[in-house]
Order: sequence, then C-alpha cells, then structure tokens
Amino acid sequence: MVEIVKAGLYSSIQDLGRYGHRHLGVPVSGVMDSISAKRANLILGNAENNAVLEMTLVGPTLHFHTDTLIAFAGADFEVFLNNESVDLSRPTSIHSDDVLIFKSSTSGSRGYLAVRGGFQTKDVLGSRSFYAPITAFGVLKKGDRLPVLNYGFQASDKYSKVKRADKFWTNPELEVYKGPEFDRLSEDLQRKIIDSEFKVSNLNNRMAYRLEPLIPNDLVSIITGPLLPGTVQLTPKGQLIVLMRDAQTTGGYPRVLQLTELAIDQLAQKTTDDTVSFKLKE
Repeated sequence: MVEIVKAGLYSSIQDLGRYGHRHLGVPVSGVMDSISAKRANLILGNAENNAVLEMTLVGPTLHFHTDTLIAFAGADFEVFLNNESVDLSRPTSIHSDDVLIFKSSTSGSRGYLAVRGGFQTKDVLGSRSFYAPITAFGVLKKGDRLPVLNYGFQASDKYSKVKRADKFWTNPELEVYKGPEFDRLSEDLQRKIIDSEFKVSNLNNRMAYRLEPLIPNDLVSIITGPLLPGTVQLTPKGQLIVLMRDAQTTGGYPRVLQLTELAIDQLAQKTTDDTVSFKLKE
C-alpha cells in the first residue's frame, strides 16, 4: 500500500483509458502523455496499460507500506528517496516505510510513477483511470491509500536506463490532420491557422487547452457532432480549443483540426505561455 502524504497538483491514477462507453457520454480519460506512461511501465517490465500515478507540475509525497519496484518517466521532477536524491529512470527498489518526495518540475509538465504490477485501484468500466463522477474521486488527496502488489525483488544497477526525450517536449510543432470543417474555412483563415504561432493560455487542464491569440472566425456553429481527444475546435469568438483526454464526447463548435496521437502527448507536456504551431499532415 502507498499512502499519500502530500497530494501535489492534480495527481491522479491513470491507465491508457476507458474505451467502449463514448456512446454513453463517458470520456476516454487515461494518461495525458501516453509515451511517457508506457516508458515508465516498460522500465519495470509491466504491461503498457498498467495504472500509473500521473503528476502535474508539482509532485506528491508518498509513504510506502510495502516492498516494491518503481520507475519514473516524463517531465523533469527532482526526486528524493528518504531525503536523498534519486534517479528513477531505471528500476529502483522500495522498502516498507520508505518516503518518496517529488519536487516541482523544471522541464515538462507531467510525470508518471510506475510500480511493479501497476497501481491496483478500483477498475470502473474497464479502466482504473480517475474521472469524476465516473470514479469516486478525480484527483488524489492527502491520506489516500493506493493498493500495490508486494514485490521484494532487489533492483540491480545493471538494469538499462531510459533517457528523457527533451527535444520531444520542447518541439513547438504539432502534427495535425484536417478536421471535418477545415475545408469550410476561407483560404486566408486556413493559412492563418497553419502559419501562425499560438500560446497556451492559463486555461489548460485534462479536458482542454485554450490557445491565444484569438483569430477571425467566419464559420457558424455546427449541429452537434462527435469529438475526440486531439480535436481542435474554433469558437464563435475565434479561440482555438484543443480537446485533451477528459474531453466531452460531442460538441457544436467547428472541428477544424485533429492532432495526431503523438501531438497530444507533446501538448500534454506544455503549460501556460508555451508556444505551439500546427503542421498539416496529408
């Protein structure tokens, strides 16, 4: 069992998502950056869909009450194990009563802590991903206790180390496909969207990222249509909204672009005032 001493910012348990229920209005959810989450699981030899702890900008403090193996991937968090700096990019042994402290991120936004066998929180509709009100809670809080498997194997220094993909995060260019309503835009507006740079506004979370500045919009709203993580909507006032993992399943704003899966992972590592641009993929 792992006890949450400090929850950090928007920390939650996530796997690769909750599929097969969108017709009921249930979002996919799941890890914001699937590449990093899969990497953390890969380090431990876990299945890629094992549940991990996702943290955002400020990490949690964890008190372990069992022996296990852990690994970490994603943003650059300074980490301390029993007050000593530790590198979690390879399998690391944890013993009962150990305390793990994550400080603020210095590069990237989201990090992923994996434990051997995955966090054993409740499975709801085929996924352990937190999403209120589908699950009891949306984020972790002080005092929460997370079940994990007891695994007393001692990690060896001979294990491979996984390097962080800094260039992947810092690249501002996001690959996109044309959305269903892209061709309804004027040619001038199409060029402006593709050729411009945008900044992530302070309104960014697991549901959506709003981009700045506003751009002219000559499209009217559409009849409500299906939405996916990575759909880029254009509001009547000219704001681009990029839907993320907890996005609603339908909406009435024109869908002008669709991020690739890789681009969603990239955007998930960006935060307020970071610059992004779009690269149209044929």
